[in-house]
Amino acid sequence: MRIDKFLKNARIIKRRTVAKEACEQGRVLVNGKEAKPGTELKIGDTIELNFGNNTVKVEVLELLEHVPKDKATDLYKTL
Repeated sequence: MRIDKFLKNARIIKRRTVAKEACEQGRVLVNGKEAKPGTELKIGDTIELNFGNNTVKVEVLELLEHVPKDKATDLYKTL
């Protein structure tokens, strides 16, 4: 699954276009490397998001195409 789609499905970022822009600006790292919007994720990958002074680091636990709102946090674990 693409990183921009995962960030939207997991509700870490509200819209896919915002996730795409964050990747293009170099604010998203996957396993320590800068991610492009089309970077493919695998279970166990580590995602680091840098927004202003905040840094969020999560581990991918599950990849699903359609996720209900209450199950979105089951897709990742905050590190």
